[in-house]
Amino acid sequence: MAVKKFMYVNRKAPYGSIYALESLEVVLIGAAFDQDVSLAFIGDGVYELTKGQNTEAIGQKNFSPTYSALGDYDVNKIYVEKESLEERGLTLDDLQHLVWEDEDDDWAEKDSIRLVSRAELADVMAEQDICLSF
Repeated sequence: MAVKKFMYVNRKAPYGSIYALESLEVVLIGAAFDQDVSLAFIGDGVYELTKGQNTEAIGQKNFSPTYSALGDYDVNKIYVEKESLEERGLTLDDLQHLVWEDEDDDWAEKDSIRLVSRAELADVMAEQDICLSF
């Protein structure tokens, strides 16, 4: 039986709703069960990956450091929509540096984030077996 490709599409800001945290938890669970997992960040979802999040003022736990563990779960296909970043005045430099270790390349660290256009992301989404939107 072929492994199905799962894409988790993150559209919401990281705090103010449960969507971002729920997506991250589902991704980690799926990856733990050897699913072929990828993530897409579009719209306000790009804020989920920003550096230096501080949630003290809103009284919520900052779960953003958990994204750095994705590579340990072999989640290394993280797509960020270029237009969504630009529309929010962000660049790739504003995002966390997420990496994975490639055992086929002497454990070299490689970037997990792939900056793609809307059209490119649509093509990637069309290749998935299942897309879940959060």
